[in-house]
Amino acid sequence: MTDDDVLAEFRAADALLEGHFILSSGLRSSRYLQCARVLMDPRRGARLAEALTARLPADLRQRITAVVSPAMGGVIAGHEMARALGVEAMFVERPSGTFELRRGFRLREGQEVLMMEDVVTTGLSSREAIKAIEAAGGRVIAGGALVDRSNGAADIGVPFFPLIRLEVPTYEPDHVPPELAAIPAIKPGSRAAA
Repeated sequence: MTDDDVLAEFRAADALLEGHFILSSGLRSSRYLQCARVLMDPRRGARLAEALTARLPADLRQRITAVVSPAMGGVIAGHEMARALGVEAMFVERPSGTFELRRGFRLREGQEVLMMEDVVTTGLSSREAIKAIEAAGGRVIAGGALVDRSNGAADIGVPFFPLIRLEVPTYEPDHVPPELAAIPAIKPGSRAAA
């Protein structure tokens, strides 16, 4: 699957949005990829996960024994990746502000894990999820995402494999270009604005 094919999947799902968006990180952007919409169709989600799985080095694929994702946005992407890899899917969540493994999910000490996101912008939630996975005994050997909005700039602390890398400029709230500032800002993601 090429980058154009991936973007075509987002366009077909009306998941490639343009406007003035407040990202989960608090940054602002003129483009937004709504992964929840692209993953609404299980067949589309399967195609994207299978394409990403095919991009993982074969030796890495064979070592992954579980996929763990941050809730809420990464849950479906992580489940689809786990299905494509033939391993279990789990997720970490923030019941009190810090990610933790709950709901009876357990990792064996040293269990090799892929941490899977839907979208990475700064890498902060990925690093927080990895910390929680490691606190639960897992060993994160790689990260994955459907979309890397940083175009390779985000460092999540482990080898990172996105399906597509995009350069989508982001802005601090007080440094938004005038043409973007003229458009009302909306928050389409799953977390409250920072």
